[in-house]
Amino acid sequence: MTKKILVPTDNSKQAEKAGEHAIEIADLFGEIILLYVIDTDYLNELSQPDLKERLRKKLKDEGKQAVENFRQKLEDAKCEGKCKNVELIPLIKEGVPADVILKTIEEEEIDQVIIGKSGKSGITKLLIGSTANKVIKGSKAPVNVIS
Repeated sequence: MTKKILVPTDNSKQAEKAGEHAIEIADLFGEIILLYVIDTDYLNELSQPDLKERLRKKLKDEGKQAVENFRQKLEDAKCEGKCKNVELIPLIKEGVPADVILKTIEEEEIDQVIIGKSGKSGITKLLIGSTANKVIKGSKAPVNVIS
């Protein structure tokens, strides 16, 4: 059976660690989906359609580059030949991050989620980020939180 692991990324160090962990635990023949969610919730508040579309396009372009860089980092840093039969699949979606992650878990029939803890500092560093927390509470698949 092919194991499907979802690794949501926001380009943070925690997300990178989550990706490295996914490589370590992936089956010999498996898929790791690297999901970048463009948080477009605030774009809906903009009243200028032209500005909204330009920002959406810019965010998509940045998301594509971020996922590709993340995929390349994982292959370079952790695979070292171990990823030969593990497929790294970049995926970019739009919406509220926690909602998109939960929907992707269902749509892609994910077996496991590996997500980075919030990248915030100070007192919030002690707490799990709100996105990770929502995913933990709503996911039907097991969720590992990496700090």
